[in-house]
Amino acid sequence: MINIKSDSRKIKPGDIFVALRGISSDGHDYVEQAIKNGASKVVVEEGSYSVETEVVSNTREYLDKYLEEHYHYLVDEMTIIGITGTNGKTTSAFLTYEALNLLGYKCAYLGTVGFYLEDKVRDLPNTNCDICDTYEMLSEAYDQGYRYVAMEVSSQGIAYGRIVTLSFDYTVFTNLTMEHLDYHKTMENYALAKQQLFKQMKKHGLGIVNDDDSYAFYYKIGNYTTYGFNRGNYQVTDYELTSHGMTFTINNNLTLSSKLLGKYNIYNLLVVYVLLSKIGIASDKIKDVFTKLDPPNGRMDIIKDETNTIVIDYAHTPDAMENLFAAIKEIDYQHLYIVFGCTGSRDREKRPIMTALALNMADFAFITSDDLHDEDFKQIIDDMLKDNTKTNYLVIEDRFIAVQKAMERLKQNDILLILGKGHEEYIIVKDKKIPYNDRKAVLQIIADKQKVSIN
Repeated sequence: MINIKSDSRKIKPGDIFVALRGISSDGHDYVEQAIKNGASKVVVEEGSYSVETEVVSNTREYLDKYLEEHYHYLVDEMTIIGITGTNGKTTSAFLTYEALNLLGYKCAYLGTVGFYLEDKVRDLPNTNCDICDTYEMLSEAYDQGYRYVAMEVSSQGIAYGRIVTLSFDYTVFTNLTMEHLDYHKTMENYALAKQQLFKQMKKHGLGIVNDDDSYAFYYKIGNYTTYGFNRGNYQVTDYELTSHGMTFTINNNLTLSSKLLGKYNIYNLLVVYVLLSKIGIASDKIKDVFTKLDPPNGRMDIIKDETNTIVIDYAHTPDAMENLFAAIKEIDYQHLYIVFGCTGSRDREKRPIMTALALNMADFAFITSDDLHDEDFKQIIDDMLKDNTKTNYLVIEDRFIAVQKAMERLKQNDILLILGKGHEEYIIVKDKKIPYNDRKAVLQIIADKQKVSIN
């Protein structure tokens, strides 16, 4: 396990604490707390303390050099797969993790739904953690015999230096759509942030690029290959979608089957196919393992309630919603209901777009809270309903009640989509994390209904 940390709260006796200067905080303010927690040495840019103190001109450069010198073997000896994109990176990374393990290749997963080895080890606070925490997880995986890592990489993770010193055997670009523009300001800045991942490939590394996406040219760097429906080295030449799954053919040659739903999941499976092929796994083995793959928690998560279908999905961008709606159209149903909200303190421009998509698709929608962060719920709703003329909706701030009311509408062979939270276990309001999970809410409502019917 690594013994250097930049978060004073995670210091254990004997660890080294490095005080980093960040955008909104300064690690020097937490040196005494690190010492109290047991730090045996502190690395700072100024000051003198009661434990061994090393003063350097730039603590960030010190940390990067330390990690490279002491833990380079983790990067050198592990096959590290980095997947970035607005949508699809969680599913593509998790399916890759799942497939490699089913094929006998011990693969870890790091990303939005947590840290996984054989099973889930723990939740993670962000898609990409502090670089020290990432090395800690790589070390934990390595010590247990894992030599493959499927890792999501977010644009903000890159911008905050959370993948500095890492280098990748494979980098994947899935797509780029409207997201995080509150931070990046422009789509070009957003694209360039993600481009950094492709500049951190190993000498023998390979980039894998969705050539259907209009931003693909940003990622055609060095050694790369492409995939897509319209073009690509790995091109879908035929496909069939049903309510039970899909089949698709690559380059008029190999036909694969999966129980996943929706055209957008063919893109995700294409990523997995290319990666497995490049690793050297035979097509017949890939064909077999594809039939066994399940989506990650909170992605097209289906719960049956008598004849009705409830789908929990993380979709929280216009593009993700459109993809999900296209998949739902392949399923036979009587009525469609949607529960969704928009995140506070983020991307206000996408809010009315998402609302228009939902109200055009649904028979009726329940507009509710997502993570509010520091924004007022009313302001979010005002943005969502800007220029709206439709009336097939109801605003209910309490997300549990919104789900409950939506489920009361279900009759026979109806579908309810609950969007935006997916796997998440809480709702963020200012500095509080309020426990809440969509799947747990649905199961509780079903259980309560069954108790009433028995009584």
